[in-house]
Amino acid sequence: MSGAILTGIVQQREKFGSLAATTRSEESAAKIASEAVEAVALVAEPEANRRLAAEADVVVLGVKPYQIVELLREISDVLRPGTIVVSVAAGIATAVMEAEVSADVAVVRVMPNTPSHVGLGVAGIAAGSGAGQDAVDVTRSIFEVVGTVLVIDESQIDALSSISGSGPAYVFLFIEQWTRVALGLGFDKSQAAAMVQGTFRGASELLAASDADPAELRRRVTSPKGTTEQALAVLQEAELDAVFRRAADAAIARAKELATE
Repeated sequence: MSGAILTGIVQQREKFGSLAATTRSEESAAKIASEAVEAVALVAEPEANRRLAAEADVVVLGVKPYQIVELLREISDVLRPGTIVVSVAAGIATAVMEAEVSADVAVVRVMPNTPSHVGLGVAGIAAGSGAGQDAVDVTRSIFEVVGTVLVIDESQIDALSSISGSGPAYVFLFIEQWTRVALGLGFDKSQAAAMVQGTFRGASELLAASDADPAELRRRVTSPKGTTEQALAVLQEAELDAVFRRAADAAIARAKELATE
């Protein structure tokens, strides 16, 4: 996720000041350096995280949820007053992070998604108790570079994660399944990919360009007693609304578990 965000930001490089990053591998360090990130350091280097954090106005924590508190403890004493700490980790509440930094450091949670890599992400922003409007505005300006931003209450962020955060995986699963159907109907891989991926992309672009909502666009494709109507009847028999809700609930439950691990 952090790699997708960084790639998206680098593509809009002129909108930012200097960029710095730490990473675990020499391979990713070389890639990041090639993308015009001024300072790149390996985590294994002594004081790497602390050195870059001490110079930053905004620190984005792009690690796994279980590593967030440990990382904050590593860098908390070098963060300058007014620094904005942004976490993109699922499940870790701002209150948990605020307990590890001084009161003059603003903590903001962001839940983005991987289409940020191509500037089409969706991100939810939730401010901690010590983060004012300025911190929210700065964070929003960063993530608007790589997509759409929603400012929400922290109580909603796990639910947002279950929809847009995990959402690309759901779409990719649908594409996988329809591709398998196309292959089973006798098309080769390139034909199946062209049909399925082109259809998903085209439908999304049509929706974005239209004033109509998805239900109306679906109705326009569905002729009475036609082939599409028959296919949709099968899908509706599967009670997809209930399946989707169970999927969202499972993701939300897991986010809550992460907060306690």
